[in-house]
Amino acid sequence: MRWTRTTAAAGAILLAAVGVVSCSQFPASQACFPPPFSLSQDTASAGGSISISAEDATCDPRYGDGAQIQVEVMDASGATIVTELAPMNDAGGFSITLDLPATAVPGRGMVTAYPHNLDWCDDTGRNNRVGRAAGTGIERVSCVMPSAPLTITSKL
Repeated sequence: MRWTRTTAAAGAILLAAVGVVSCSQFPASQACFPPPFSLSQDTASAGGSISISAEDATCDPRYGDGAQIQVEVMDASGATIVTELAPMNDAGGFSITLDLPATAVPGRGMVTAYPHNLDWCDDTGRNNRVGRAAGTGIERVSCVMPSAPLTITSKL
């Protein structure tokens, strides 16, 4: 076969058409970050309690049945003083109340909450859970830990 400009152009059109068909068969996941969480108050006393919750995401993160949220509280020393797992719905909504230990170091601490054992940290928002073959695990990428400040005061 002799290559001409017409043959090359026809080949380029054919490749472009195949590319369009391939892309439409496997649409890319839309960006969908875990919903932001909030604290019932930004100050709590050592020995007191605090509630942490999130509304459902406005996108479709598809966490699935049995999904859990991992919540951690650090005191002013940087030590993790509470680690809890709580139920989370398919859209990322959750609510949990935690008791702070009386031994918590007063000062500025931090609360983190993220989907347990799932890819919660893809900065691109790509849903790494959707479209993966069963048993292949979760691809972990660049992370920013979702957190909120909590001021811990001395036990009353």
